[in-house]
Amino acid sequence: MTVSDPTGTNITGTNITSTDATVLQAASKDLPSRRRIAMVAHDNKKVDLLSWAEFNVDTLRAHELYATGTTGTLLEYELGLRVHRFLSGPLGGDQQIGAKIAEGEIDMLIFFWDPLEPQPHDPDVKALLRLAALWNIPVANNVATADMIISSPLLSSSYAATRPDVERPATGASPLLAAEVDPADRSAKGPAYPA
Repeated sequence: MTVSDPTGTNITGTNITSTDATVLQAASKDLPSRRRIAMVAHDNKKVDLLSWAEFNVDTLRAHELYATGTTGTLLEYELGLRVHRFLSGPLGGDQQIGAKIAEGEIDMLIFFWDPLEPQPHDPDVKALLRLAALWNIPVANNVATADMIISSPLLSSSYAATRPDVERPATGASPLLAAEVDPADRSAKGPAYPA
């Protein structure tokens, strides 16, 4: 039987079972053919990001791009890139990208933030960077790091960063709901009515 492994190499041999072939084919479907790259830039850094993106436009065109409001608009209209635009950062765009990172839908973050200007949405910025670190995605905060990431041979390979095994909260019965307490009975002890 001949199948292709996730790297595209043909494997020929009689020792590969149909189950092995199914596993290999399923694995190759899971590998990203294109990276999902989020790009964010604070006002004083938008020109830097736009210049960097213009230099790397051919590479970026091969990937799925996401950006916050104005940054996405600049990338689309100035460079002709297709970009999924979220809200502006201060209006929730940073949080939208953070949610995509947590859901495993963003592979890398290019975030040119301004270390010299206070931001009204600074907690959102910190939360976005925390999520990128937590979920182990590469982050570039300046041109030098962005250059290193975009030119890495791993960008076009089947490399997939390891996501942490984080226990997800259970859905269903809540401990508060498990202790059936009559709301009229204020003498009841339990999580709903602490002593």
